[in-house]
Amino acid sequence: MLHPSYTDLMKVVNKDVEEGETKVVNSRYSIVLATSKRARQLIDGDVPMVHAKSGAKPLSIAIEELEEGQLKIMAENAEEADALQAETEEAAEAALSEAEA
Repeated sequence: MLHPSYTDLMKVVNKDVEEGETKVVNSRYSIVLATSKRARQLIDGDVPMVHAKSGAKPLSIAIEELEEGQLKIMAENAEEADALQAETEEAAEAALSEAEA
């Protein structure tokens, strides 16, 4: 099981959204996209925004960054989101499966 849970991560991301406003993240898939994109940035050499354990995988670091509020998810327009979803869905699911192992 992934710790923190998707529900916990969605609460962190949406904590600044006032009642009646559209939430930034409405699904687990948005969490998968954001953390997988950040993991790719870390693989490409970005510096982690949190103190990572030695040997921590990039996806684990990205999840920790999101949980601690260091990683912000920005709402995209629907067209960009659909294109990104089609492109990265398989890679994101594979990355999560690897992180859970």
